[in-house]
Formats: sequence, C-alpha cells, structure tokens
Amino acid sequence: MSTKDYLAQLRAPVWLMMCGIFLAHESSADDTLKVAVTRVEQRELIEEVPLTGTVSSPKISVLSSEVAGLVSNVHVDAGDQVSAGDLLLELDSELSAIDRDSARAAARGARAAWEETKKRLEDAQALVAQKNIAASEVRALEAQVEIDNASWQAADAEARRQAAEFQRHHLNAPFSGVVSRKLVEVGEWLAPGAEVVELVATNNLRIDFQVPQRFYPRINDDTAIQLGFDAYPEQTFQGRVHRKVPLSDNSARTFLLRVLVDETEQPALIPGMSVRATLNLLVDGEGIVAPRDALLRYPDGRVSVWIVEDVNPSDKTAKVREQQVTLGLAFNNLIEIRSGLEVGQQVVVRGNESLQANQTVTLDNLTDE
Repeated sequence: MSTKDYLAQLRAPVWLMMCGIFLAHESSADDTLKVAVTRVEQRELIEEVPLTGTVSSPKISVLSSEVAGLVSNVHVDAGDQVSAGDLLLELDSELSAIDRDSARAAARGARAAWEETKKRLEDAQALVAQKNIAASEVRALEAQVEIDNASWQAADAEARRQAAEFQRHHLNAPFSGVVSRKLVEVGEWLAPGAEVVELVATNNLRIDFQVPQRFYPRINDDTAIQLGFDAYPEQTFQGRVHRKVPLSDNSARTFLLRVLVDETEQPALIPGMSVRATLNLLVDGEGIVAPRDALLRYPDGRVSVWIVEDVNPSDKTAKVREQQVTLGLAFNNLIEIRSGLEVGQQVVVRGNESLQANQTVTLDNLTDE
C-alpha cells in the first residue's frame, strides 16, 4: 500500500467522527426535549373518602294473607309492575260470600223489626193523653225499642264484619312497585299470615352507605359526593346527602349515610345495585398542591418532581432540576405537597420520565411569570 493510500484511509474515520460530532451538536441544539409544565398553587384541601354502598328502596314488603283459604287466582308474577290498589291474589270466597249475604239479610230484618217497634211506640204514646193505654204497656214498648235497636246494631256490625272478611279474600297492592317474588300458586291452602308476594317500590330510590364514625361531624347537606355504578362504567353522577342516621354500629363503628342522586341526571337504577362513591370532605386550612402527573415514584419509596428554572422567554427553553417532595392528601387529580415545593414554582407534568439534572428543555406551554 502506498503512503498516499494509507493517509487517505486514516483520514476517513476522523472525518466521519467530526461530522458525527457536528451533526449531534446541531441536533441537540434543535431537538431539545419538549415538556409541559404547570404552576404550583395553594388552595383549599379536600380529603377524599372512598365508599361502597347499595341502592335501596323506601318500601319493601312481604305481603301476607289475612285469612285462611284456598288460592283461586294469582294475578301477578315476579317482575310485574303494579299500581297501588291493583288486585294481586284471590282466595276462594264462595262460603265467605254466603256468610256475608246472610249477615246482611239478618241486619235488614233486625232493622225492620226495630222500625216496626218504634212505630208501635209512637202510636201508643198518642193514646196516653186519652188514657186509652196502660202506662206499663208504653214502658214495655219503650224497652222493646231499645232491645230491637241493639239487635239491629249487632246485626249490622256482624254484616260489616262478614263483608270485611269477604274482602280479605282479595289481596291488593298497598303501594306501587314491582313484584320481586311470587311465593304461592293456585290450589295452595293458606293459613292467616302466610307470605304471598314480595313487593318493592321502585320510585324515590336512595343509596345507603356505612361510613366510619370519625367522619360523622364533617358531613353536612353541602358535602359533595361522586357516584359510580357498574351499570354505567363510563359515567360519574353527583349525589346529595339525604340523611345521616345518628346511630353507630357497635361492631363496625360506622353510621348510615343515605344519599340521593341529583334529579337532573337520574339514571335508571334498581334496588340492590352496587354503588361506588367518593366523599369530598373539606380540611381546615389550605395547602400547596401539584398535579399527579408531576410526580415520579421510585422503588425505594422516594417521590420527586422536576422543577424548571432559568427560563428563557424568547425561545421558551429552561433548565430542569429534580426535587424530592413529601406528599399529603390526594384529590381531584391533585396531590398535597407538604414539603419540597413553594407556591409559584413550575413543575414538569409531561415529558418528565427521562429527564436528567440540569438538562435544557423546551416548554410547550410556558406560563406567565
């Protein structure tokens, strides 16, 4: 190999290396990492309390038979929607109807006898002035009127009792709702008090939560509540406190919190549906907060953020510095920073995964100083 060829081969790698250094320098100058930042704020702190609960009905009733009898007709089945007063079930009422009619006839006869005795008394009293009737006979008629009146009253009461007995062979819905269970079939013999159907009201549903008793004094009518349902996984609904029951469960140390869904966004609910909720409870005082996206968590438990410094407004570049922080409450995608940051500092919320100390970055959303 000639000396000329040898020098040419030696210069080629050096030239390529110099070109690479130059291109890398140009690239680093033009392609600094772009990051998004936000300003650290001081604001009211909120404690988020997660809860699980159940949709409940204001009325759930297992309806029973008031009298003994043979089931002759069942007019409903599980899942049927009924209105107050609708006929649900009938017992064989043939004998009861006969007793009712007999009692009514007896009452009519007793009334007729009473009215006839009254007329005889009136006629007798007209003869007293003429002294054409003995006083003892008049007194006897007066007594008979009282006796006949009492007989009529007793017969009328018996007629009404038999009518009520007959009516009890028909079971009507005491309120509007849905039949959740049908417990009898045609042909069954029922004793008084036998369970017939279960009826559940589906209007004015509420949500019941068991809340740790330590939160009782911090919950009021203005407490914000976010609700989530498995049936609506992509939606969040607003709730409002309806009642908090001032009685603690001795075993669980919880109290009942009853919540209603905001009427403007009422979803279709059914009793027994599971509910997830978050109570937003105000905390006394304010604190420094930063977005969750600003945090970097390490396996050893450390948590840090990247702070931007030495901002150049003309080209929107800045230097970054990692700062370890101590965390507090978490709420609304914000984290309370108890130490490590000051109000007004700007922290990186996007692009902070691979930053290096003192690295130059370009700010996508430079905030006002």
